[in-house]
Amino acid sequence: MSKKLNILMVTSEMVPFAKEGGLADVVGSLARELVSLGHDVRVVIPKYKTIEHQGVNMTLAAGHVPVSMGVIGEMACAIWQCPIDVKAGGIVYAVEHHDYFSRDGGFYSNINGDGYMDNDNRFVFLSRAALELCKHVGFSPDCIHVHDWHTAAIPVLINTDYRDEPILNSATLLTIHNIQHQGEFYEGLMDVLGIGWDHFNYMELEKDGNTDLLKGGIYHSTIVNTVSEGYARQIQTPEFGFGLDGVLRDRASDLYGIINGVDYAEWNPQTDKLIAANYSVDDLTGKAICKADLQGRLGLPVRSDVPIIGLITRLVKQKGIDVLAEAIYRLMELDLQIALLGTGEVWANFYFGDLPRQYPDKFGCYIGYDNALAHKIEAGADFFLMPSLFEPCGLNQMYSMCYGTLPIVRAVGGLDDTVDNLDVEANTGTGFKFYDLTAGALVDTVGWAVYTYYNQKETMGEVIRRAMEKRFSWTKAARKYVALYEMAIRKRRGQ
Repeated sequence: MSKKLNILMVTSEMVPFAKEGGLADVVGSLARELVSLGHDVRVVIPKYKTIEHQGVNMTLAAGHVPVSMGVIGEMACAIWQCPIDVKAGGIVYAVEHHDYFSRDGGFYSNINGDGYMDNDNRFVFLSRAALELCKHVGFSPDCIHVHDWHTAAIPVLINTDYRDEPILNSATLLTIHNIQHQGEFYEGLMDVLGIGWDHFNYMELEKDGNTDLLKGGIYHSTIVNTVSEGYARQIQTPEFGFGLDGVLRDRASDLYGIINGVDYAEWNPQTDKLIAANYSVDDLTGKAICKADLQGRLGLPVRSDVPIIGLITRLVKQKGIDVLAEAIYRLMELDLQIALLGTGEVWANFYFGDLPRQYPDKFGCYIGYDNALAHKIEAGADFFLMPSLFEPCGLNQMYSMCYGTLPIVRAVGGLDDTVDNLDVEANTGTGFKFYDLTAGALVDTVGWAVYTYYNQKETMGEVIRRAMEKRFSWTKAARKYVALYEMAIRKRRGQ
């Protein structure tokens, strides 16, 4: 096809406007790349209160757009807009509805961490508002790209309530960033969707007696993809599919995996302004300065001769934190230091937050999130640990390789796809992998990395060079997404 496409993206997050997780980075980077490739890209996001606080310069595109909400009745929103990229173009539309989006808590939960009781209505509203917006501004998408459960109602609506709208005869692509979160709500959500109860069945929206928005989106999307080839395979199994493995196996011929890219404008040791010294693959002098700076920042003894294991993570089970907690005392017997940045479950915050008191020479941490410290850990650590239960793609292992910080990962999903296991005899590999999520496997693999650090200096240097030279280009990923859009358009048109 290879022509300029009209692409509509609808998402709950996008940098630099709204970010709670990696979804925001992916959407922001992909949208900019698609614009740079010459496509007409429009992105629809909620107008959260944080956008107002950031002082983003938006102009009013529409003051009153009616949105049908089924049994709730007709509601309305205002639409604001600004460029995706000031030079290249593209448009971000922000859907304003004060009751739904202008809240003091997070995007999905209140200040106590409890999910909003009306999250179902909030994101059905966003989905319908995005489609009404197209009609209002006269934008006819060739393909509508939706992300996770928050906007998975759109493919359902396109095939039902909007099927006779000429301007919305669009192909749809659903990207699953994390299948654990599915938008599963009470069955009465069907009355808000307003598409008819005949769609509440085990093939479409029904799951365990509830309305599952992601399941409906998987069934109705023209094409489905996720953020690594490994994860695309794994979510078709009971272990990783969280109850949707069956519907995904049914859609296997339309299911693809595309690895996320890295924003090298932000994550690059040669230009990073947040680290103590810049360095490159050809001159690693600055990395030693970054290491001392990290040790000082976390109150660890400044030692150039000890390996630092870095972690930047949510302290939740998905990230293998329970297994790390079980392994930590055996890790502390090794001659190493650990630098941890993260927050999550209450027990984990207290457990890891207390370790610097028990091991002041070996364990440094910051409970919370600090972007500057995240960059310091990537630059100052020697290894980066990701013992995930599952990992759709992962970004930090790719950041780490760029910084010459060798990843130690459990071989699942995108971690398995992006990290090549060290093979000393073959002189290949960019990191260290383990397969069983057990404390023993974690300790053994960290021990292998530490042994390599102390006893195989030449090997370490070669692995660092290979890791730093590896590239995960957003331009390459964006071209793959364009190929999926074109495939979806042909399929939608019966070609």
